[in-house]
Amino acid sequence: MEKAKNKGLSILERISYGCGDAGCNIIYTAMTGFLLLYYTDYAGVNAAAVGVIMLISRIFDGVSDLIMGNIVDRTHSKFGKARPWILRMCIPFALAGVLLFSVPTSWAPNAKLVYVFITYNLVSTVIYTAINVPYSALNALMTQDPYERSVLSVFRNLLATAGSLFINTFTLKLVEFFGDNASAWSKTFGVFGLIATVLFIINFAGCKERVKPAVKDGEEKNVPIKDGFISLAKNKYWIMVTVMLALIFISMALYGGATVYFAKTVLGDRNLVAPLGNAVYIAQIVAMFLVAFFVKKFGKRNVMIAGCALSIVGFGLMLVTTNYYLLMACSVLRGVAAACMGATMWAMVSDTIDYGEWKTGNRTEGLVNSACSFGYKIGNGLGSAILGWIITFGGYVDTAEVQSASAIFSVKLAFAIIPIAIYVVIILILMNYKLDKEFDGIIEDLKKRAEA
Repeated sequence: MEKAKNKGLSILERISYGCGDAGCNIIYTAMTGFLLLYYTDYAGVNAAAVGVIMLISRIFDGVSDLIMGNIVDRTHSKFGKARPWILRMCIPFALAGVLLFSVPTSWAPNAKLVYVFITYNLVSTVIYTAINVPYSALNALMTQDPYERSVLSVFRNLLATAGSLFINTFTLKLVEFFGDNASAWSKTFGVFGLIATVLFIINFAGCKERVKPAVKDGEEKNVPIKDGFISLAKNKYWIMVTVMLALIFISMALYGGATVYFAKTVLGDRNLVAPLGNAVYIAQIVAMFLVAFFVKKFGKRNVMIAGCALSIVGFGLMLVTTNYYLLMACSVLRGVAAACMGATMWAMVSDTIDYGEWKTGNRTEGLVNSACSFGYKIGNGLGSAILGWIITFGGYVDTAEVQSASAIFSVKLAFAIIPIAIYVVIILILMNYKLDKEFDGIIEDLKKRAEA
């Protein structure tokens, strides 16, 4: 086996790796933040029908993740397993983003819904999956050094956050620049698609796949699908990390969607959404430059636990104060917490790949990452659904000047109370996560197997 720890990846390679998630986020952030607005206010599509389409599409999306993971594991090219798919899909990714925001406004309502169903699934189920699953697998293929994996995760989250900020800042401005009509959205995402393509090409060109399976004859073998899933079932750390990811994304969907309700009904000022959100983003970006030191000193597990603890404190304090400065301080605390979790969770996924190979003899980067992707997408969809159920059950009325006590409590429940409970559960899960201490021995054993 080629020496795969590769300590000290260059700053250029780290940035190139992060460019991949920045490219992904150009469409992902647009879909979560602006797509429904475009559908209802510019394309004239029924919001309830769109909600049903998105819910159904989650099922297709999860299945396509597993299929793409299996495809990645069976890919053998001069560029490696993951990188060729990033190169192949970057232009289709850009074009699909334009199609997503190009609903023919002259069509009949049912015809529009058919167009939405096809293009939404083309982007989410097919093309986004075909580029994001290989990208997620790339971390484990670039290095086996646990610290370097954490640093790569730092750059991934740093540039992903920058991509989200870019989309949030410039989308509506560009739409206005191009005429503030339906066609303006197509032109805007033509620009964004070009930027995403450049980012993906940088990602492809600037990264190198080094890690090979620990096989004696040097020949990589395809792992049968059945054996791959059996290996996942035997991988206790993968199970822990997958459950943790699903819980994290349930929490993110809850407090992300409930923020505007919290600002409006609990704090009494809808305009607080932007400053509170920006405080989280900015603190997260700043903390990303520092968190790698703590990962190296204390390990990924402990930094993740610290992030959960800081989130609990931040959300807890926001439940008991309306003081603007204390609220901003809580948002900063949550941003630091997000940096701790963002810098570790994807690196922890990569570490479970090596543990799975050591435990079962099967190395399946694609399947591991696609199954995790399936878990966090289900978590994200479930979190959004739970938010709607809670708000509705609590009796929230959008047009009411004053909300009922039950409606206010339902907002608090979604925004902070359930996320706090989720982070407590994650900490309990991590109490049994010992892979950080076992990892060096596992890598040494894999090297010995390959050399035997």
